[in-house]
Order: sequence, then C-alpha cells, then structure tokens
Amino acid sequence: MFSVRSLAPLASAALLLALPAAAEEAVCAPVAKVPLERHLRQLSLDLLGRPPTMEEYKTFQAKGSVTAEDVRQMMGQEPFYARMREFHRALLRSNINSSVNGNGDYRVSGTPLSFAGNNSNALRGGQSQRCDGEIAQDSCKANPQDGHSLTPTTCRDEQGVPLPVSYDYDPNFYQCRLLDPASTAPELKFADCNALKADATYGKYVNFCDNRYNGTAGKSVGYLCLPDPAKTSTNVLLPSPATGVITAFVHPNPETNPSLPRLDRCTFDLARRNGVTGTWVPQRGCVQRDGYVTTTVQPYWSVATEPVKVCAVEAQNRATNPYTGESCETGRFNGDRSCGCGDKMRRCEITDVHTARVASFNEEPLLITDAVVRNDEPYFNILTTRRSFVNGTLSEFYRQKQGVNVFNVKAPADVATLPAVAYANSTTWTEYTRDSTHSGVLTTPSFLYRFPTQRARVNEFYEAFLCKHFSPAADATLPPPDDACNRENNLAKRCGCNYCHATIEPTGAHWGRYAERSALFLSPEQFPRLDPKCRDCAIAGDTNCGGECSQYVMQAFDGDGANSLGLLKTYLYRSAAEEQNIEGGPQTLVKRMMETGDLERCTVKRVWNEFLGRAMTTEEQRMYLQTLSQDFAKNNHSMKGLIEQVVMSDAYRRID
Repeated sequence: MFSVRSLAPLASAALLLALPAAAEEAVCAPVAKVPLERHLRQLSLDLLGRPPTMEEYKTFQAKGSVTAEDVRQMMGQEPFYARMREFHRALLRSNINSSVNGNGDYRVSGTPLSFAGNNSNALRGGQSQRCDGEIAQDSCKANPQDGHSLTPTTCRDEQGVPLPVSYDYDPNFYQCRLLDPASTAPELKFADCNALKADATYGKYVNFCDNRYNGTAGKSVGYLCLPDPAKTSTNVLLPSPATGVITAFVHPNPETNPSLPRLDRCTFDLARRNGVTGTWVPQRGCVQRDGYVTTTVQPYWSVATEPVKVCAVEAQNRATNPYTGESCETGRFNGDRSCGCGDKMRRCEITDVHTARVASFNEEPLLITDAVVRNDEPYFNILTTRRSFVNGTLSEFYRQKQGVNVFNVKAPADVATLPAVAYANSTTWTEYTRDSTHSGVLTTPSFLYRFPTQRARVNEFYEAFLCKHFSPAADATLPPPDDACNRENNLAKRCGCNYCHATIEPTGAHWGRYAERSALFLSPEQFPRLDPKCRDCAIAGDTNCGGECSQYVMQAFDGDGANSLGLLKTYLYRSAAEEQNIEGGPQTLVKRMMETGDLERCTVKRVWNEFLGRAMTTEEQRMYLQTLSQDFAKNNHSMKGLIEQVVMSDAYRRID
C-alpha cells in the first residue's frame, strides 16, 4: 500500500502533462459523493438501525436530496434514542454483572424459605444447611424430632430467639447409614431408632441414632451415625464411656493436642462464642436446625397471596441483637441467629432479585444520557447532572434499605423524596433529583462498581471522555534498582510509576468520598477526615477496631503512614490541592476539563468513529477536528447538532 500511494503524485503529474484540459479537470475534481439512495441508506442504518422502506426511497428520490431537516427528523424518533443508549452503554461499559456478587450468602430459596450459603455454617453448623421443614418452631415440644431420644425443653430463648428443634449428625465427621431390617450389617438390622434402643447389644449406640429426612421415603427415617472410619481425624476416636450407653467419642491421646479431641452426642444446646451471651456456636459435628413459621406477610418480591413457610431464624425482624446491641443492618446479620431477614425479608434476596437489581443499575446511566440527548441539553450534562431515575426495583431497594451488604450503596437522596414505585414495576422509570454530592453518570452505582478503584475511575474517564491513555513516555528511564525512589509508597513519586500516577493520583482524589469496591458515599458526618477511635486502635495495634475502621489508615508502612493513623485512606499522601479535589468531587474535575477543550475534541472523535465506522485520519483531523469541536461548543454542546454535522459532511458521503 505504501509504494502504491507514493507513486500516485508522479502518475498524476504525468497525466497533467499528457491529457487535454477536460481530462485535467477530471483528475482535479473533488472525490465523488455517494448517490442519494446510498446516502439515505447510510443515514437510516446509522441513525435508526434499519434500512429505508420503499416508500422512504420514493419520497427522497422525489425530493432529490436528504436535507439537514430530514436528519433532525430522524433524530427525533425512538430508534435513534435507542441507538444512542447503546452507544453510551459501550462508552461507559455499563455492565456490573461480574462486579457485584453476594456469593449466594444473602439469598433464600426452597420451602421453607431458607438461607443456603456459607452463612449456614454459623447458623446451623453446616454448609448450605436448611431448617427443619417438618417441625413448626413454636410447636417443637409437641412434635419432637426423635421420640426415642431428646425432646426440646423450649422452642425460643427468653428474648424470643429461635432455638434448635432438631439435629442431624454432620457427614463431614460421621458416616450415617440407613437402618434397615434387611441389612447385612447387624448394627443396622432395625426398623427405627426405638428398635435399636431396645436391643441389648447395639442399644449403646442409641444417642447416635439420627432421624434424618430421606428423599426416597419422603419422610424422616432412622440412621446410625458413627465417626467416619475413612477419615484420619475420626477413625481414631474411641467410645466414651467404654461400657454402657455411649455419649461421646474421644481421642485416645488428648495430650498430643489432636485437631479433633472429641465428638459429643448432638443435643439442642448452643454454645456461646468466646463466652459472650447472645452469640451462638453450633455444636461441632452437629447440624442444629431451627423449625419453620407460617406467615401471611409475603416477601417483597412475591405476588402470591397464600401463606408462606419461612425458616424461623430467617423470619425474624430485629434491628439489633437483643443481647449485644450489635446492628442487624450490616453484613453480620446473616451469621447472627437473632437478626433474620427483616420486614418482608428486605435484607435477603432470591436469584431473580439480584438479576433485576444488576439490570436496573446497568440501565440507570443510560437513562441519564438519554434524557440529556433527548432534550438536546448540553451534552456534558451527562457528567454533571443530579438528575436520575428509579424503577420499582431500585425504588424499593433504596426506600426499604434492601440488599444489606450485597450492594453497598447509600441512597442518592433522602428516602422521603424518592419516587415510590412498586417493586413489581420494573419497566417504568421515574425521574428524581439526587443530592448535591452526585455528578451525572460518574457517581452512579453502575460506574462505581464497574470501575471499583479511584485509579480505574480515572482511567475510564480519560479513555471515554478525553480519548487519552496512560502510558510512560517513550524516553522514560528508571534509576538503578537500589535507588530509594523505587521503594517510595506514594506512587505519584515512585520512580517509573510517577510517569502516570503523578496524574492518576490527584485526579482519582475527585472520587475520594466514594469508597473503593463499592458505591458507598463516605459522608463527612459518618466518615470524618480523621477518626480518633480508629487512630487510637491503630496506635494500640488493633487494626480491626471492631470492624469499624476499614476505610481508615490502620497500619504504617512509611513515615507518612505513621503520621496518618486514623486518617481516611483517601487522604493519605494528599497535598492541600488534592484535598480540595476530594471535597469538590467529580463535578470539579469536569469543570476543569471543560476549560481545556479536550472534552469537545474527544466527543467529536467518538461520534466520527461511531458514524463513519473508523477513526479520524491525520488529514481528517486537520480538516475537521478543530472546526467541529468549535461548532460543538458554540452550539451549546448539542449532541444532535454534532451528529448532524458529521453525517452531512463530505467525509461521510464520499465514495472512498
């Protein structure tokens, strides 16, 4: 290609000398434009996403041209707005499907509705263990699990917290085999646990005879559960006492500190964690199940009317642990058997709920951009407006404080002012005004979760709206490996890193009041610049500080860190100017960039690329970029006006 292009001027010169005047005019004539029909087809496909109809072809053939007014008419149609939403979906990469994952721990399912994730370990003593669907919680004494064995003495404690109503031996520790009179194993040749209990030889195992639900039988049937002989931790355990009815299996050499010194028979008793009343630990080797309750109050996602069965722990609606006072409105709720899912199960979700929330968060920034383009507002309002939208999914999420610890998002406005939209109404979006901390699409949960760190947010802003990328200069150099500069913790100063981070770090400060890896706004009232409690904990070596200081500097890795203990992390290594960026938020970043002209030039390039299907060439940048950018600014940053200029340009219409 290079050699052919380089010969073109010589060939043209030869033709000019050899051809008559008419031929000379042909050589110097402008590049031919596409015919009317092709221009119309290009416009219809690019603006409306479809080819023209036969009637439209005939109409424009009769007119003889496509005018700017015709382009404006196309840009007033719904397919154009749908086209622009997809343009912005790609620009903003508005898809947090893989950015937010509750790992199933906050989801309930089945009948009765029950947790099924990791939290079941803390609540019931086993992974994904559910409650007992055969025993009503408050009738536990009238309908005990094992007629041969223990009977609960109470169904709830003095604060009304559900207690276990049945138990199963954990197969991670025990081998549980079905009792069957036809079995060849003599210890299993019994109809049920009562028959085993009455036997003179094998009755000693009665404490480890477990009525377990059997899917084939469709009911609870007897199993004999003994320490698993296939595991080295359990196959050494010996029965205790050595004679009579066994109550435990113990390690023969406890002085060696084995990982499993003993397994006691399962009971309904819960241990206290670290001796603290109101914290519970399931018995090791046992799955201790609560029962179910039946309620007419439907979960918020349900449209059913019949009563629903819910596990007793999940059915609770406490704001705090009645013993410790710890909040149930944080992620700890699903490991605290006193909390529950809350009113209408608002703290929990099902798979469809999570899917709906992700989809709604994905759409929110596109509705913001749609409103700006549709109303022909200044285009960069998409980066600064406080306008936003909620559907039923998001309205209920914010107003009812749903999704605790799945989506870490502060309501973007006072919940009293948020539009009240029924949860089931997911397709109707209602406009509202967010509080003054918000800045267009740059503070939506979609943007904040999709770009979870301050540096990622800067990178997306530069790429999407400034058409700039971070990379060191071609002549960048590094000092020797032993240079102290290489060990600088402040990346804005570290050798090599500073080529990019000298810009990235102060720019990222504009998102300094938004937590990383979440969409939580760190309000100064709740998260002051310096927290004395966190500072005191850090000085004392308590880096956890009750779990309340995760946003603060709690460890020192250099002198600056040592002088910054208890400081909000985003303020670490900040100059006075950068602290102003934190307080100013993304709005001040956009305002600063508006003064450079880079926003206009980048938008022109993106629109050009979108509608011509390729980037501007160097020659096209010389011919069009400055003019289009200036006209874009003079025309109140009208996106429709910019698109009109591009699709009516000679470059859009030329054959080559």
